[in-house]
Amino acid sequence: MNTHLAAACAGYIIGSVPFGYLAGRVAGVDVRTCGSGNVGATNVVRVLGKKFGYSVFLLDFAKGLAAVFCARWLSNRAALDSAGAEVATAFAGIAAVIGHSFPIWLKFRGGKGVATCIGALFGLVPIAAVIVCVVWLVTFEIGRYVSLASVVAAVALPIAVGVMFLLHRFDSPVFVYLAVCLACLVLIRHRSNLARLANGTEPRFDRK
Repeated sequence: MNTHLAAACAGYIIGSVPFGYLAGRVAGVDVRTCGSGNVGATNVVRVLGKKFGYSVFLLDFAKGLAAVFCARWLSNRAALDSAGAEVATAFAGIAAVIGHSFPIWLKFRGGKGVATCIGALFGLVPIAAVIVCVVWLVTFEIGRYVSLASVVAAVALPIAVGVMFLLHRFDSPVFVYLAVCLACLVLIRHRSNLARLANGTEPRFDRK
């Protein structure tokens, strides 16, 4: 249990590093006061441009991946069995997304968690992560709404992981529970976006 707690704490700390906010400070801007006020990659793209925005996305993605790798290292040090290691990595992945969404350094006002979620997925269930990314890309290309693509991908996540479980790609249902938790977290973080989508006021990325 101590290893699981350590994995969750490490995941939160790694996930809470506010790369979007730091990128804004490098550029001389507080992204929390511009655009949507979010410190995620999407708002950074709108405020600072693609160079900063894409870099922030990759760094946020890396946080999820690093949290999973850190949990695996802790599990190996503690000589956990495969089931225990799966639980530890799942805790770390969820904690990383929570850390990104509610970082203690920014008074718990963080990003939406999509990039960090994808990073954790690639570390845990890479095939499902690829499926989710394809769903996101297709939805975005059709509608040009980042938020809508993220919501649809979040809904697709537990379905993809559940199918993999039924196909015996992994033995434990832990990753299915993880997928449901991550999907719920992403959906909760997109409540305001869903309201704007319903009202027709959600900004979109138009093709240039």
